[in-house]
Amino acid sequence: MKFFIDTADISKIQEAGSMGLVEGVTTNPSLIAKVGGNDVEILKEICSVVGGPVSAEVIATDLEGMVKEARKLRDIAENIVVKVPLTVAGLKATRQLHEEGIGVNVTLCFNAVQALLAAKAGATFVSPFVGRIDDISYQGMDLIREIRTIYDNYGFTTEILVASVRNPLHVLDAALIGADAVTIPPDVIFKLVKHPLTDIGLDKFLSDYKSGKQT
Repeated sequence: MKFFIDTADISKIQEAGSMGLVEGVTTNPSLIAKVGGNDVEILKEICSVVGGPVSAEVIATDLEGMVKEARKLRDIAENIVVKVPLTVAGLKATRQLHEEGIGVNVTLCFNAVQALLAAKAGATFVSPFVGRIDDISYQGMDLIREIRTIYDNYGFTTEILVASVRNPLHVLDAALIGADAVTIPPDVIFKLVKHPLTDIGLDKFLSDYKSGKQT
């Protein structure tokens, strides 16, 4: 399962990347606004340090506007993947961009039929939002299981990119189900490393070492 990082903060991308944990990046207008500066320059910098796909989201909601923005975004770097919403216009844009050879990440997916439509339209990735589904008292990971089954049944090549990840258990469940990728906020990525027994064990090793040196 591939790890993407969900941020536009270049320092966090580089830090996670130094552990081998960044195979792609997902951004959106809110994440880019948080770091400030010129949107195009931020995306250029991210693409220069990440070899994998970097998702950049369109603002337009109509077909013509989405396609126009998508082409401009793809001009920034070859590894840009354009994010479009899972709407009628978004699916039309996905089909057109796919035919032009532009990768598309269809975002805001909340049921398996939507994911089926995205795959049929030619999406490179589909992004089911598991955390937001959990928020309304449904099981977000049930959606990942359903999509995995449908895609495997029919041989779709669209990759399942688990999004709206809130905790390490989301990452574990996504891996067990067989998601293709998961996009993780920086704080959750660094939580993946932590375990109390690891810390206790390390403290004991160091304590034993110091004791041995003193005798």
